[in-house]
Amino acid sequence: MTLRQVASKASVALGYLSEVERGQKEASSEILASVAEALDTPISSIMREVGDRLAVLEGVAPIVPDTLPDELVAEFDAGFAVR
Repeated sequence: MTLRQVASKASVALGYLSEVERGQKEASSEILASVAEALDTPISSIMREVGDRLAVLEGVAPIVPDTLPDELVAEFDAGFAVR
């Protein structure tokens, strides 16, 4: 998608989104959520990617493991089975 398409789909001004992309402005959580939705990407995936990149820049290992423990997966699955 082009920046124009993302801005339109996310209902964000193209100029503002361009400034965010270039690091000249910081986006609010609402704008981040709108952009993630426009890109059809879970915001958690974006935040994780950013966190991992920051960890590399800071020279530390990412805190979140690549996989979840089996008991956490079972608890998560059970929570959705009830609904």
